[in-house]
Amino acid sequence: MSVPSPLPPLTPPTALRPVRQAATLIVLRDGALGLEALLLRRADKANDQNSGASVFPGGLLDAHDRHLHGCCAGLDDAAASARLSVPAGGLDYYAAAVRECFEEAGILFAQDAQHRLVDLDQLAPGQLAAMRSAAAAGTDALLAMCSTKGWQLAMDRLAYFAHWLTPPGMPRRFDTRFFIAAVPPNQRVEVDRTEIAEHTWLRPADAIDPSRGLKLMNVTRRILQQLAQFESVDECMTHSRALRDIGLTMPRLANGPGGPRPVNMEEPAYAEVGFVDPDGRGHARHTLEGGLVLQLCATVLRVTSNAGGEPGAHSYFVGAGAEGPWALIDAHIGDLAHAQALRAAAPGPVRWILSTREHVVAKSVASTWRDAWPDAEFGAFEPGTELRLGEAMLRVLAAGRDASARSFLLLHEGSEGSEGMLFAGDAVLSPADLPPQANWLAPMHGFLRPTK
Repeated sequence: MSVPSPLPPLTPPTALRPVRQAATLIVLRDGALGLEALLLRRADKANDQNSGASVFPGGLLDAHDRHLHGCCAGLDDAAASARLSVPAGGLDYYAAAVRECFEEAGILFAQDAQHRLVDLDQLAPGQLAAMRSAAAAGTDALLAMCSTKGWQLAMDRLAYFAHWLTPPGMPRRFDTRFFIAAVPPNQRVEVDRTEIAEHTWLRPADAIDPSRGLKLMNVTRRILQQLAQFESVDECMTHSRALRDIGLTMPRLANGPGGPRPVNMEEPAYAEVGFVDPDGRGHARHTLEGGLVLQLCATVLRVTSNAGGEPGAHSYFVGAGAEGPWALIDAHIGDLAHAQALRAAAPGPVRWILSTREHVVAKSVASTWRDAWPDAEFGAFEPGTELRLGEAMLRVLAAGRDASARSFLLLHEGSEGSEGMLFAGDAVLSPADLPPQANWLAPMHGFLRPTK
């Protein structure tokens, strides 16, 4: 019978990747069957992980976006910054969203002196293309165009919708503000054929339908799922304008069956992924797997039993270093394969074998482990007892109303961030049952999760 090996030890964090500021404009219209969103298919490029993906218009902020403040109507920098919860420069994001939409899709949110949205269809042939080309060149062409024609950028047509940050560990990271707006009348989508290959208008539910076959980034898919709840542009805009305190959404990368993928904030694995791998180095897991050995931190190793090929209960090694000593918590001796996995995964000599389910570890358990760890102690400890395990310290706690049947173990001292990890077995705990020192719950089943 094969026994799984532990995952590679934690590696030093890689250099932090810069986070670049970006803005995206989700353009909407009312179609025959309901709300539709504009999607642009990115041109195919080598060494681009998002090559061919369907996206909303958007891109990086540019130094010239700040120059556009003077030709923005309906919103000033103070109001824009307050809406985005930034000290200053909030209007840069609005300006970048409008500029990028114009460059990539040929749609311009601008108004004339009579506050009417501009009619780009009335421009002379080739004039629109020349204007877009100049704007994409990274100059102040859009500012000059507004000045020449007496136009102002219609910032009050945009509604702030979402704020996303690319997960740690990605080759490129973007801090992106998403806005929504109804497509202006008398304007047609004309993609640039350089960055964007083609465009389509789709109902959000159709865009995310697997049968459609679109390549969608996680953030695009998630926002389309949000948009799918609205029947019309007015309904979506009204909802968006009423939003307050739009929080940051940051998925995290984790590995597992099927390979690595982003883990979204509402998923059960999200908190554990952030604890195990805050820098996105790729060793956290998005799925619980039977037989998996996972180093939660420098002082805690988790081994998951493989009951019938499915993930079962967890056991934990707590300690430090190859010389130990270590404690083994909840050995689950009834599972022979799990017992073999524990013996193979032990990071050092085991000094104590402990249980959260009963005060006294059964003699049959002790005899089973005697060959593996002849010096290990099996027994109960009074509440308040502290077990020193190198740089780690376990404290025995009374288990509240269930104290006669079990005990809790609190990692009182350990590696950075692990202090306050509580091993409570399969106890069903309410907030009132948790000791005030507990910061993380290491359960017998499920993912590591915060207690506060």
